[in-house]
Amino acid sequence: MEGILAIWQRDVIKFFRDKAQLIGSFAMPFMFLILFGSGMSGALSSMLEGNASGPLADFDFVEFMFPGIIEMTVFNTAIFSSLSVVQDKEFGYMREILVSPMSRVTIAIGKVLGGSTVAVFQGLMMLLFVPFIGVSITLSMVLQLIPVMFLVAFAISSIGLLIASSLKTSQGFQMVVQILIFPMLFLSGALFPLSGMPGWMDFIVKINPLTYSVDMFKKIILEPEKMEPALREAMGLDLTVFNHVITFSQEIIVVSIISIVFIVLATFKFSKSEG
Repeated sequence: MEGILAIWQRDVIKFFRDKAQLIGSFAMPFMFLILFGSGMSGALSSMLEGNASGPLADFDFVEFMFPGIIEMTVFNTAIFSSLSVVQDKEFGYMREILVSPMSRVTIAIGKVLGGSTVAVFQGLMMLLFVPFIGVSITLSMVLQLIPVMFLVAFAISSIGLLIASSLKTSQGFQMVVQILIFPMLFLSGALFPLSGMPGWMDFIVKINPLTYSVDMFKKIILEPEKMEPALREAMGLDLTVFNHVITFSQEIIVVSIISIVFIVLATFKFSKSEG
């Protein structure tokens, strides 16, 4: 336990000392929210002129995007937290850790917990922008978001560790992660509704772990159960698999299973990797 705490503490302290990473990890999500969200809101307003009575009349695109932007922040921070594993290999620090009395499983779990903690903090930092974008967030929502953020961040950090354990250079890690980031984000419902997609794309959406993560954030922040059915459908908030509407509890189970599978794979791969 002490070993896990030591690895966790090192990664958390390292992150907070790196001001560039601290700011940069949520700069892109915030830009998406302001530029893409505002642009789409303006486009929707133009489309709705003279037809304000339709279900899209209450469609606030910035509000719709906000849960996805939190997910983007958590995702970026969690998966890039494993970059430190590759960097430690390059600079020889990982070899020193591996010859210590700590088991490799302990090191792997400490790394994942460190990345998860930092990702939750970064996700919560996005809430500072709430007063400026007109989104309503209550204390109850924040208290619900924290454990969900941690669960999602744990799953993504595990995926990142699995990738990092298979690579030897920072450039290789960043290239692989960049290839994963945009398809996973764009096909998760974070930036636009998932309704009306082609069948092959809908299949990818349903097997994308981020789809269920984003939908959990939306259920907490947007409260779709209080919306009119037409508006809920327009926003694509009724996530279905095999014509079954997925509940919040079922999404928790799905993400928990993903977390367990990838932390097992990541710790196994890490224990076999060379420093």
